[in-house]
Amino acid sequence: MLGTVENHSLPRTAAFFDLDKTVIAKSSTLTFGKSFYQGGLINRRAALRTAYTQFVFLAGGADHEQMERMREYLSNLCRGWNVRQVREIVAETLHELIDPIIYDEAASLIEAHHAAGRDVVIVSTSGAEVVEPIGELLGADRVVATRMVVEDGVFTGEIEYYAYGPTKAEAIKELAASEGYDLSRCYAYSDSATDIPMLASVGRPHAVNPDRALRREAAARGWPVLSFNRPVRLKQRLPSLSLPSRPALVVAAVGAAAVTAGLIWFTARRRESIVHNAQF
Repeated sequence: MLGTVENHSLPRTAAFFDLDKTVIAKSSTLTFGKSFYQGGLINRRAALRTAYTQFVFLAGGADHEQMERMREYLSNLCRGWNVRQVREIVAETLHELIDPIIYDEAASLIEAHHAAGRDVVIVSTSGAEVVEPIGELLGADRVVATRMVVEDGVFTGEIEYYAYGPTKAEAIKELAASEGYDLSRCYAYSDSATDIPMLASVGRPHAVNPDRALRREAAARGWPVLSFNRPVRLKQRLPSLSLPSRPALVVAAVGAAAVTAGLIWFTARRRESIVHNAQF
């Protein structure tokens, strides 16, 4: 059962979550397109293209070729951006943009895995400057994300580490070796066929809102298929908790976000989770 607390005499376990369209309903990076435009990082044409790319991503997902085109486009787009400014924009708009698109089902799963004594790890192709604050908001223990090369405080447009496809599986195995996770008892969740290597690397994989290719693979391998369709604000999960003001969010980006996340997850009322559908 998912809710059973881990026996600490056994090897540690973790739950690995893809982010986009698995934990949140949209692309995390593209969601900030309007904010980057308002902050002067991109022009109107780029903002419109980003919005269109988000639409395509939501309508049909993204196969390998589409992901490669998106990677090249975003790498070129962010060349010359000031890293500090990016982090500040993400911090200022995090609750406004990300909070409303977190799947309630995913948040409940994260709660349940933590209650069972498992680490929660977000593994995302999006950039670390976006994924790390979202991970803090969700209460994740660790984050694996794409890292861009930075020189003199700005992005060069080159990629230092690309968290995509087989690379995600490699990162999970490296974490298992360093943290002592027993991968045969670990969980993984994703919506995309590009994450089949990640899902196959654990003993308890789950397809979430899968694209066609992943749905076929899940059926062939007997993997559980979950449907997440209820985005909900974290504040609605705990109405008595007031979200920080915008200035406070800037501070959160450099340290206090972890405290906010801890308050959310350690004081939240337990909701009905999708444990039974997940076949634990």
